[in-house]
Amino acid sequence: MLDPKKLLDDLLGSQIPGTGSTVRDKAGQAVQMAKDNPLAAGALAAVLLGTGTGRQVTGTAIKLGGLAAIGGLAYKAYQNYKAGKAPDQAPPASETELLPPPADTAFHPSQAPQGEAEFTLTLVRAMISAAKADGHVDEEERKKIADKLKLAGIGVEAEKFLLAELESPLDLDTLVAGAKTDAQKLELYTASRLTIDPDTRAERGYLDLLAGRLGLPDALVDHVEATVSAAKVPAGGAPSSP
Repeated sequence: MLDPKKLLDDLLGSQIPGTGSTVRDKAGQAVQMAKDNPLAAGALAAVLLGTGTGRQVTGTAIKLGGLAAIGGLAYKAYQNYKAGKAPDQAPPASETELLPPPADTAFHPSQAPQGEAEFTLTLVRAMISAAKADGHVDEEERKKIADKLKLAGIGVEAEKFLLAELESPLDLDTLVAGAKTDAQKLELYTASRLTIDPDTRAERGYLDLLAGRLGLPDALVDHVEATVSAAKVPAGGAPSSP
């Protein structure tokens, strides 16, 4: 049976309980042993394996788990926005601890009107849609992604779900409709921004379109950008400056 929360943790590389590694680490080791190049894996493998542009989520965001990390980042961005701070005033990730969203706020998973599991799947779909934004996932890359999902050991049901979503056409109307509250809209955008570093016009255009469809103010989007950037570091490197 598909476990949406575990799947989201896997995509963000959260710690596997009882081990010192992540699903992303395990997959990366298997790929290296096979002498394959993870950078050729395609967009979804970049999400799962942390290849992409060579940046990954780090620190307390990983320790929290996917759902709490996304909610915590979105809540932090919202709080900074409401306080009237400038996005570039955000302290480096190394100097702050990311906390899960308070239980009495709309950002907490328990407050999801459609239920935690359903909204978690919406966030996963948002991440996959963002990963496909550059339009470069062809049949050959889908096969590479499928092979690497097997190496990752995330389970048959999760593999099937991810590959089916990967092959589905972009449906922005359904994706946006999956966010039932203003807080969830911000979380959906935050999950999408966590997935990709918009280094291409297509990726930047997708995020701008998504923000517009979600009705997010530009200033709030800027705070998400700053908050997410502070939580991501070059692979094997130090936190980036905001």
